[in-house]
Amino acid sequence: MNRTGLRAASAVAAACLALGLTACSAADEAAKQVDKSVNETYEVTYEVTGSGIDSISYNGGGGDAMNPKLETVEKPTLPWKKTVTLRGIEAPLVTPVALDTGGASATCKITYQGKVIKEASGKGTAASASCVAISPIAG
Repeated sequence: MNRTGLRAASAVAAACLALGLTACSAADEAAKQVDKSVNETYEVTYEVTGSGIDSISYNGGGGDAMNPKLETVEKPTLPWKKTVTLRGIEAPLVTPVALDTGGASATCKITYQGKVIKEASGKGTAASASCVAISPIAG
């Protein structure tokens, strides 16, 4: 169980002690819901377009909310698209970086269940865009 889950379990235990055993069934149910949310998985799709994109870093899953497992693609073929599975409150994120003395552009987008939950863009000699969204499980 991660830190969030441990904190929630501690809070539940404290509530049981403070309110007596009759409140424990409600507190136990709350703890089960927290555990379910922390362990529930969801899919997001990252998309990157632009010009002069040198690299794309993204949360590929496999880490946790405090230490996401970031993956990097060097010199990607554009448009770039990747669907990943994340867990619980782990935040979806994708960051393209573009360098071009003639002018570069970078656009990123995160989609969850067909709905865009974050989009950003940047232009210039050194362009980047950072798309970081709140986990749809947490929100």
